[in-house]
Amino acid sequence: MPMPAQDTLLAHDIARAMMDGFNRHYRLFRAESARAKHRFETADWLGQQRAQRERIEFYDLRVRECVRRLEKEFAAGAQPMPVWQQIKRHYIGLMVNHLQPELAETFFNSVTTKILHRTHFHNDFIFVRPAVSTEYIENHEPAARPAYLAFYPTRETLPQTLREVVEQFALQRPFEDLERDIARLAERLEPQLQAMRLYANFQIQVLSSLFFRNKGAYIVGKIINGFAELSWAVPILHGDNGRLVLHAALFGEKDFHGLFSFARAYFMVDTDVPSAYVQFLRSLMPRKPRAELYNALGLAKQGKTLFYRDFLHHLRHSRDQFRIAPGIKGMVMLVFDLPSFPYVFKLIKDRFAAPKEITREQVKAKYRLVKQHDRVGRMADTLEYSLVAFPRERFSEALIAEILEHAPSQVEISDRDGDGRQEVIISHLYIE
Repeated sequence: MPMPAQDTLLAHDIARAMMDGFNRHYRLFRAESARAKHRFETADWLGQQRAQRERIEFYDLRVRECVRRLEKEFAAGAQPMPVWQQIKRHYIGLMVNHLQPELAETFFNSVTTKILHRTHFHNDFIFVRPAVSTEYIENHEPAARPAYLAFYPTRETLPQTLREVVEQFALQRPFEDLERDIARLAERLEPQLQAMRLYANFQIQVLSSLFFRNKGAYIVGKIINGFAELSWAVPILHGDNGRLVLHAALFGEKDFHGLFSFARAYFMVDTDVPSAYVQFLRSLMPRKPRAELYNALGLAKQGKTLFYRDFLHHLRHSRDQFRIAPGIKGMVMLVFDLPSFPYVFKLIKDRFAAPKEITREQVKAKYRLVKQHDRVGRMADTLEYSLVAFPRERFSEALIAEILEHAPSQVEISDRDGDGRQEVIISHLYIE
């Protein structure tokens, strides 16, 4: 039966309001990321740390704003499910030619799951699967820069090309001795090129935005020669006299896995097409999951979405059971794992063994502190989820007994669809 015209119009208006909410979020997120360049140039390190912390909170603030608007203007929670199905369809239409469709899908999910009951957390109402491809997205606005720039040196012109690479970022702070640093950088590159026959396509590709983190800015790119590719990055730091220096050169996937480790803080990167940056970074680190690369760009909610999709895919293609994690049991956290999946799942116990004197909210606050703090390689980032459903048959009986004993308030076992297949629903969960 066709939907009444007023319901179709209502669904379109709600979809438009949700897209407006996402566009506002990404506009503010990108503006804060872009200001990292000025903070780096002026050595505003406290401002950089403050902006890093505040930017993490942007997403949840915008989601709450959008939910309030939908309830106030459209009584969204009272709308019937056929209207919500139409809302998703209209929203897909709004993502055509959008520069951040994958992020817009995640924003839609975040808003919708705040309004609908969890029984509707499937692909009819939210984006369990992506609906829009992120391949080959480009900003065709005249003033827009491409995701990466290509430079074509010869052996003889390599120092001159490296200077062009550095200068095109237009940093508004003088270098201590750029000629010296360029000569040293060329020396570092020479052993990488010495054994190569240079092919006609020999080039250096560099992402258009610097990557800012703490007191450093990083040039990120790769060298292409024939079918060979070599990733490379150059940190730019403030020297002892306050002027800029090219501090080092990083080469290869091993160095990049350290630079983009999940045990370090997020970068600030000014990009209008984040999927293009992720695609470029994956060519440098093909074994690193896309979820971790979105996290590295500060897009943690998108990282969570991709991680969860990967997790669901793994569940469908594996048969082992979740179990109590090996090792010494914690006094505060109950930890379990899936042997075939390289992560651990942690939930806060209802009661803590002596001598621990701490509350659930204090534990959550400590996890938030880790997320907002500069981890400098010492503390792993954590993914935080609510209302996570697992197939009951994948849980060992010992694990179910452990959860019911130590964290009964955090678990519900139900037959959601009435088909006899039980689910274990955990209300609050950390994944590392």
